[in-house]
Amino acid sequence: MQTDSNKKSSGWKWFWGIFISLTLIVLIFVGASFIFFAKSISTTGDRKFHYEITGSGSGKIAIVELNYTILSAEPIVRQFKKYREDKSIKAILLRIDSPGGGVAASQEMYEAIRKTRDEGKPVIVSIGSIGASGGYMAACGGSIIIANPGSIAGSIGVIAQFMSIKDLADKLGIKETTIKSGKLKDAGSPFRDPNSDDLAYFQEIINDDYQQFLELVSKERKIDIDSLKEIANGRVFTGRQSLKLRLIDTLGTYEDAINIACRYANIKGEPIIVREKEKYSILELFVENISHIGFLGFKKEFEDEYFNKPILQYKFEK
Repeated sequence: MQTDSNKKSSGWKWFWGIFISLTLIVLIFVGASFIFFAKSISTTGDRKFHYEITGSGSGKIAIVELNYTILSAEPIVRQFKKYREDKSIKAILLRIDSPGGGVAASQEMYEAIRKTRDEGKPVIVSIGSIGASGGYMAACGGSIIIANPGSIAGSIGVIAQFMSIKDLADKLGIKETTIKSGKLKDAGSPFRDPNSDDLAYFQEIINDDYQQFLELVSKERKIDIDSLKEIANGRVFTGRQSLKLRLIDTLGTYEDAINIACRYANIKGEPIIVREKEKYSILELFVENISHIGFLGFKKEFEDEYFNKPILQYKFEK
């Protein structure tokens, strides 16, 4: 039977246990918020990278991964510049799993990849599940494009989407006053419905970006532009269909792509694989995972999807 002193001691243990647990939770979320914020404003110079090297063959192949919706070209451009200038790297394998993204970022990626290829370093492109729109544009900068029979490729086109909150704002009594220098200065504003001038204005921009995409694919894939227009209507194709349409060069797996890279680079036997990895401390990894499964991760996904994404996109919309 517990005495009063034992009960009090047990009660204090519960109190301190709960207090410490709550304190740790608060500290974890504060730390996650700090790291999330720091990453969102950090520059490349502030971030730490190391290079994972595997294999013990006679030559090096660098693996670059484009496995996200394209919002920025910086990670791909940085890696291609480094590997282009590194004479020990004999070929680059670009692995794509991306539905595309921002127009300008996709073009910058393509230019960095094309420059590397044109300066004499082979760039082998391997499409995984999807290499669509801006992802496909990036692929066109390579020396050869490989895809699985069931991969998704293509989606040659441009899309612009605007979110309107006019009806919601009206219900909440929210009013916006706009003073502008020209009738199109607030085109795309979420506080009003687009008019015919707005739609014509954006359609003209869309048409020009679409023409740029057509010309690039026509040149790189050696497809007559009129023939290309018949399939360049936003559609995606399987890898097998893409091969027939000359959008890719051959069918194959990731391992096949490595073997092709070895052939292009005259590497005999097993290659040495070089891959960029971002350095994280154990604490950063822990809070990074928490931030992505909790409120912060949801907040970032929501902002990227509705507010941070580029207006004009080479992107496949599922």
